[in-house]
Amino acid sequence: MTLRFTKGHGTHNDFVLLADTRGDLDLTADLVRRLADRRGGIGGDGVIRLAPTAAVARAGEEVADRVLAEEPDAIWFMDYRNADGSVAQMCGNGVRVFAAFAESLGLADLATGGELALGTRAGVRRVRKEPDGWYAVDMGAWSLPGGAGAAAQGADAQVLVAGWPAPRPALSVDLGNPHTVVALPSLDELAAADLARAPQVEPVPADGTNVELVVPLDERTTGDGASVGRVRMRVHERGVGETQSCGTGACAAALAVRTWARHAAGDVPVPDVWEVEVPGGQVRVRVLADGHVELAGPAELVFTGEVVLP
Repeated sequence: MTLRFTKGHGTHNDFVLLADTRGDLDLTADLVRRLADRRGGIGGDGVIRLAPTAAVARAGEEVADRVLAEEPDAIWFMDYRNADGSVAQMCGNGVRVFAAFAESLGLADLATGGELALGTRAGVRRVRKEPDGWYAVDMGAWSLPGGAGAAAQGADAQVLVAGWPAPRPALSVDLGNPHTVVALPSLDELAAADLARAPQVEPVPADGTNVELVVPLDERTTGDGASVGRVRMRVHERGVGETQSCGTGACAAALAVRTWARHAAGDVPVPDVWEVEVPGGQVRVRVLADGHVELAGPAELVFTGEVVLP
């Protein structure tokens, strides 16, 4: 079997991209692991299949029916799998790379100010292209699973990273997939953290969780008087391990820091825009007035080829 693929990345969060425009590819967990294998395959943090939303619905995924009911123009679906073969709800960097991939296939026109609506297991996502070439994605609604109590206390979980003497408090953030965010006091401690092994999280989320370690840095004022916050983070993604970037993780980190800042500052306004530094580059997170959050950053297609599978 010969399979055509494209390799792409968003701030070095990299993916194997498959154009399944007829919706007839059986993307098994074993095939995903083969493709994502960095020694025996192409290599990537995950595999993204572009498929017709209607075909995904016919295959039995009810979320695809809901996507089409909400947005009939969302004719393409981002079927995202982690490198270990497990199914994932969403990937913020992956959505941007998916949009670039759809453009390359002639399935989307974002250069003239258009918008791409696509389906994901977390619902409809809308992507636009900014003048600088970055892709901006409305990531949908976000929430704190622990509610107002967690926001007030600043935590609703504990995380233990290998080498730490004791667990540290953490805040759970939901972006269609689960995140647990830990604040660290210094960049040195962030750099020294051992994320080669999965951190231990209590209570254990039912579907696992991505863990972000974040250091709040500073704020700056733009020319129009708006405040922009800045943070740096590292992430351990469930089913993958440490990655160079995580789009939903960047959103979660910014939202957690903003939550902590709001409760510390009282009536003092805190930024709605955050620059998030990750090992693979930088993205921008914007809190929207409708309870949604926007993620913006680069997306690059690196090469295209064919892989021969047994």
